[in-house]
Amino acid sequence: MQIGMIGLGRMGANMVRRLLAGGHQCVVFDRNPAAAQELVALGAVAASSLAGLVEKLTLPRTVWIMLPAGAVEETVTALAPLLTAGDCIVDGGNSPFEAAIRRAQALRSADIDFVDAGVSGGVWGLERGYCLMLGGPAAAVDRLKPLLETLAPGRSGIAPKVEATGSAADGYLHCGPSGAGHFVKMVHNGIEYGLMAAYAEGFNLLQHAGAGLAPDASTEHAERYRYRFDLPAIAELWRRGSVVGSWLLDLTAAALGDDPGLQGFGGRVADSGEGRWTLKAGIDTAVPMPVISAALYARFDSRGEADFADRLLSAMRWQFGGHQEK
Repeated sequence: MQIGMIGLGRMGANMVRRLLAGGHQCVVFDRNPAAAQELVALGAVAASSLAGLVEKLTLPRTVWIMLPAGAVEETVTALAPLLTAGDCIVDGGNSPFEAAIRRAQALRSADIDFVDAGVSGGVWGLERGYCLMLGGPAAAVDRLKPLLETLAPGRSGIAPKVEATGSAADGYLHCGPSGAGHFVKMVHNGIEYGLMAAYAEGFNLLQHAGAGLAPDASTEHAERYRYRFDLPAIAELWRRGSVVGSWLLDLTAAALGDDPGLQGFGGRVADSGEGRWTLKAGIDTAVPMPVISAALYARFDSRGEADFADRLLSAMRWQFGGHQEK
């Protein structure tokens, strides 16, 4: 099948590589021409503009966008007049689900399909495949099936306890009408925030379990906290048979194995929006999400956003009790 791919960053470029390996024809465009040329060597066709990309695609066209959320609106606006009835735009980035609903409605009058595709797999997707969460018209999603089957992981490597049926067992799913794919991906990433925070907090406690070994230890019951744990070994251990095993734990073990003290990281944790959007949806629907909320706020804290509050706490302690900072 032929596809046009706009955006050749870490995700987009590897998706093209996987599609090319699966026998698909890929026309690619990126504002950085060098990114496209790397894929030309593998069999892709490069375009120098959006118009050039559309011209190189045969009807009905499928154009997949893999761009940051802030760049999608501009791209869809520029792309829509170049397309004709029966064509399909796929937004595979992390965009708000409300935007997918609005974009689908705007394109409907021109009979252009819009599919919102939540894509999970990160930089490992080329090797492992991508988990694909799709929203939009069923017929449009069905037309994408050859691409989805190539991009998705398939059923190998999974040990199900329940007999799995349908495309979800292959790694892709039509989740519902416009916005459904990005809604499911939004919640997916909110859960990811919580899982990452739980691993980080647990390993942090293991790291500090030797607090009682310090000569000036002020830890209550210091005699109880005299452990020097091998964190890479514990992460590796938990990967094998533990109920907390996961791909995130695999990646945690890899990170600790490469750099046990994590000296290569400053601890400033970004958030790309999905956690905030998940909490907003939770507020709109009155769904309590204390874990995801705490995980998001922890990321704000890691970037120094609590510094003024922390200084004010110290100031109040000084005012009411003359307590010195330690």
